[in-house]
Amino acid sequence: MTASFAPPVDPPLSEAERRRGRHLAIASHPAGNTFRMVFTQHLPTLALVAIGASELQVGLQNSFVFFFIALQLPTLRAVARVSKRTILLTSHAFALVTALPLVFWTSIEGLGGTAPISVAMASFALVAVGVCIGETVWFPLLRGFVEPERIGRFFGTLRTGWHLALIVFYTGSQLWLTHHPGEFAPLFAAGWVLGAARTFLIARLPERSERTGERIRIRQLWLLARDPRLRAYLLTVAWGHAIRAAAVPFVIVMLRRVADLSDGEVIYTTVAYFAGGLASLYAWGRIVDRVGAVPVLRATVLGQALLIGGLFAFEPGPAAVGLMIAWFFGIAVLASGFGVADTHLLFGLAPPEAPARTLVLGAVAMGVTAGSLPIVAGAALDASLSGVGDLAVYRSFFAILGGMALLALAPLRRLA
Repeated sequence: MTASFAPPVDPPLSEAERRRGRHLAIASHPAGNTFRMVFTQHLPTLALVAIGASELQVGLQNSFVFFFIALQLPTLRAVARVSKRTILLTSHAFALVTALPLVFWTSIEGLGGTAPISVAMASFALVAVGVCIGETVWFPLLRGFVEPERIGRFFGTLRTGWHLALIVFYTGSQLWLTHHPGEFAPLFAAGWVLGAARTFLIARLPERSERTGERIRIRQLWLLARDPRLRAYLLTVAWGHAIRAAAVPFVIVMLRRVADLSDGEVIYTTVAYFAGGLASLYAWGRIVDRVGAVPVLRATVLGQALLIGGLFAFEPGPAAVGLMIAWFFGIAVLASGFGVADTHLLFGLAPPEAPARTLVLGAVAMGVTAGSLPIVAGAALDASLSGVGDLAVYRSFFAILGGMALLALAPLRRLA
């Protein structure tokens, strides 16, 4: 990289420690990421629509888990003085505590007036704060467990496990909501229990310390960004994630409000989303290790642009459920390849002896961009929707997003 920093105190982890770290990460990730998803994406969208939230409020809630990644900048200062495992455990405990009100969803619904939306939004926001702070150190911890030539396969395996867990969870959610429409409390409770179970596994993670006793200054990150390859990476990945973050929640809203699908029918699409990841992640890991990250990024950007823009032709009707299950499966396959290639490329750009700075810079650039676009999209939809011709508004919205997705291709020329 273009900037140099004081080296960490600790030597590299031993092979036995790296192996233990990989096993604990793979074991804890299904519970941890199910907790994360239950309180940040998909299910919160359905729950908010059920209590009358607007498109802007839905967009705001979906932005939390991205936008609050900016909190990783002040958290990074602590990495030089506090163990990464301590930061991870503390932030996860905070997320668990602030998620507790949502376990009592039925009581929240009974508050009356605008209070249910206010309480739910506050809780969703605080959970996202805890999740995002913890992710400051999660990927730097993982970087100490894996060798560069096996990054793709490791993340393919890691993400396959939690996709399988999410399929099981959301299949159960679909069955529950079909027989108990609008009763989200047991689903939030199950997610909370899984989050609590994760605590006991991550407490045992080994760590290659980056504590130097020296103060980490935020401007050091901008020195890293002088690297033209890192800048190109940031532009492509931040924009690619932002477009998908702006599209997926409003597909769910469109299916509920325009296509008039039930909560249970919409959950089918969520299951399909994680099935797409499960079916493709391991293969993507091997492909990325073999052909490189840039060709995979290029192909998946093009594919996502076509799928999102193709929603211009969406028609409500009997075939809508099947078609949208296929759409969610397809977008998940492409998002999985994009994500594995993204991680592979970023890990290659991050120095193994002190990866936190580079990884946090990448996460913050992605998070702020991906967090801002759903808010803008929600505000634009709120201003355009009138109840009459709403389908045409959604169609135009997705056609524009599909065209905007192609902008992520331009910076890839510097990475080829």
